[in-house]
Amino acid sequence: MTSRRTFNSLAAAAAFAPTSKRPLEQWTPGVKLSLQIPTDPTADDLAFVPQLGIGYVNIPTGGAASTLENFTRLKRKVEAAGLKVWNIGNSNVHNMPEVTLNLPGRDAKIEEYKQYLRNLAAAGIFYTTYAHMGNGIWSSARETTRGGAPARALDLSKDPKGYWIANTYEGPLTHGRRFSEQEIWDNYEYFIRRAAPVAEELGIRIGIHPDDPPAVELGGIPRCVFSSFEGYRRALEIAASPNVGMCLCCGCWLEGGPRMGKGTEETIRYFAGINKLFKVHFRNVNAPLPHFVESFIDNGYADMYKIMKTLVDVDFRGCAIADHVPAMSGGRNVGWAYSIAYMKAYLERAEAEAGKKKA
Repeated sequence: MTSRRTFNSLAAAAAFAPTSKRPLEQWTPGVKLSLQIPTDPTADDLAFVPQLGIGYVNIPTGGAASTLENFTRLKRKVEAAGLKVWNIGNSNVHNMPEVTLNLPGRDAKIEEYKQYLRNLAAAGIFYTTYAHMGNGIWSSARETTRGGAPARALDLSKDPKGYWIANTYEGPLTHGRRFSEQEIWDNYEYFIRRAAPVAEELGIRIGIHPDDPPAVELGGIPRCVFSSFEGYRRALEIAASPNVGMCLCCGCWLEGGPRMGKGTEETIRYFAGINKLFKVHFRNVNAPLPHFVESFIDNGYADMYKIMKTLVDVDFRGCAIADHVPAMSGGRNVGWAYSIAYMKAYLERAEAEAGKKKA
């Protein structure tokens, strides 16, 4: 029997449905390892990727760089180097307080997001990541991980702040009042009802990133939607769209620990099983909240091989990236190479154990 909530979700989605839909791209077998490269990559940046033995890149953009012309230029530049673009981000429409908190300008921001989707599709890119945080990613002062490597940290007892682009958010109330969980849920529903039909028309997958950090109230804003297994399950039911799924940041999930309701491996199995796992951010932390420090892949509290093995077991065909890599001596590329090498080794071992050929 269909529940009232499910019926209402489907009815509302139908009200916004376009007249035609582009089929979702069928991904080839195997986990696609990818590197995040600079907004305007140099020849050296692009040469580094195949030297690592991988073939996909993710590119961040924002501000005036988030145009169709630039997306098309970047895609051609990457493909000329023999590589593929998994996604091009746009920080202008990622973590939008206007949308998450229903502030003035909400509808204009949603229209900007929809135009971003159209620009991606016109450039031949059919995946994007979205985050629904109203006051940024929160951190306290940087700490160190193994060998004294500087790394992001969050200690809830040490006056953390939220950061996004050029904005800094400070407590106790970042937006002048305390918001209710129902408001955050209602604002998500308002947004996704308008974004999902456009994604369906264009054939774009939207992978929603967990709150960072998850499962706490920060600056008067509860992180209640993308902060637990049940939150994701409910949110994707509301979206009622094959195009809306999860970008699982392992680091955020590990930050939440028991607060998330289910562990990373069980979460992977469930959402991959319903075709809702689109992308994975492969990173580790030393402990769950209330105090964590980001760590090297092999130096946190999670066994990251088990996570990679689970991705292989469920036949995950999306993209996995290294993320929030601690700084290493020798320059930026040293840390990225270290993380990608571990990911490749984990993936090859998992595929060998599963009797699968390398993708």
